Amino acid sequence: MISLPLSFLKCISDAAEAAYPKECCGLLVGRDDGAGALVVTRVVESRNLAEDGRHDRFEVDPQVRFDVMRELDDYAKQGHAHHRIIGHYHSHPGHPAQPSETDLSKAYEPDLVWLIVSVVDGQAVQTTAHVVDSEGRQFREIPLRTTDWQPYPVREPNQT
Repeated sequence: MISLPLSFLKCISDAAEAAYPKECCGLLVGRDDGAGALVVTRVVESRNLAEDGRHDRFEVDPQVRFDVMRELDDYAKQGHAHHRIIGHYHSHPGHPAQPSETDLSKAYEPDLVWLIVSVVDGQAVQTTAHVVDSEGRQFREIPLRTTDWQPYPVREPNQT
């Protein structure tokens, strides 16, 4: 599972809508919560450097990634070693929030989460999270929650 503040999800959705009809992209920084879930603590937007002129490609600026890695290294030296790049996000203009064949061909780091925003007619309509299996053969969806998410209330059974 991956969780993030609702405000971060809104920033990602806003970036996806602003980039439409092209793809947006950026990095997700966070930590493991100790119970097997990832928590996003920072979203870093990047210019999309995909140079092929197509609307269905993304490439995070390597300088953005290096800068984040340097900041995280400095942060670790201050005793906060738990934070790292845990994934990236990008949009799918006019397509579902599911990894594409192109995404699978670019999935070089199996420990990164792929957050994908579907944008239809300029509006973000769905966001999903995925990880690639250890062989890099396919993606599987993982639960995505905002940090304000609460389980549904449960009614006590009738005692009759």
